[in-house]
Amino acid sequence: MAVTNGQTVTVFGGTGFLGHRIVQHLRARGFPVRIASRRPDRGHTPRGPDDPQLQSVKANIHDERSVADALADTYGVVNAVSLYAERGQATFHSVHVEAARRVAVQAHKAGVERLVHLSGIGADAASQSRYIRKRGEGELAVRAAFVEATFIRPAVMFGPDDAFLTVILKLLRQLPVYPMFGRGVTRLQPVYVGDVANAIGRIMQRAETPRIFEFGGPRVYSYEEFVRAVAHQAGLVPRLVPVPFAVWHALAWASEMLPSPLLTRNQVELVQIDTVSSPEMPGIVELGISPHTVEAILQEMLSNSGG
Repeated sequence: MAVTNGQTVTVFGGTGFLGHRIVQHLRARGFPVRIASRRPDRGHTPRGPDDPQLQSVKANIHDERSVADALADTYGVVNAVSLYAERGQATFHSVHVEAARRVAVQAHKAGVERLVHLSGIGADAASQSRYIRKRGEGELAVRAAFVEATFIRPAVMFGPDDAFLTVILKLLRQLPVYPMFGRGVTRLQPVYVGDVANAIGRIMQRAETPRIFEFGGPRVYSYEEFVRAVAHQAGLVPRLVPVPFAVWHALAWASEMLPSPLLTRNQVELVQIDTVSSPEMPGIVELGISPHTVEAILQEMLSNSGG
């Protein structure tokens, strides 16, 4: 086990959906944590009383000096910054490739010992999907700059305040007919965000770990199976209607004209691709974690929301 006393870990994107949970698990393991975020006063804030071992700093991953300052005197770094919809200068290339490389280069220069980089299942520099291709290019860029980096490839993550399970549940409740992506046969293996954060905490604590992990939940669903499972837990009997992907692409194209698109063509592309962890890659279980089921977490979410 690595000694954690005084070994600060910087978490880029530490106020986000996954990032703030990573911060909590690192603190639970005794790591002093520096939360590096563009807007430290926004997003999720640490819970509980003031923690002298928890520091928030303003950092812009697109600025070399800013990144270098955030990494000063740190043992480890977690890059949990992600982008799912491109807006203006915030592109998949600028975030997942250029910024990822910048963090890795500066971490190497600063003598950081551990770098954990968040990627995604299926990351492939040869993919036709721009998102997946840039994820793959980002991994290559990080590896070139920081040879011993550890890569985390989670499947779609779910949990309270997510943009996945919560949205599906809301649509199931509000729509008389639920429009499915295609025929609902795309396979997915949703993983609980808390399990991913817990795993990253364990990885940072271990002296030696594999270099690539793929994190999926305990069950693989087809998209239709998943929607029906969510509906069942919520006591709903949905009417599911297949909608061709060509229609979804057209709707997404129109949506992208809006200031805040409800749907993007990239998101439609991703729903057409299976996101299932490889049995050849170490995952959640290999780190001694029993992954939570969608049903268990959804029941907890429903209980907490009173319905």
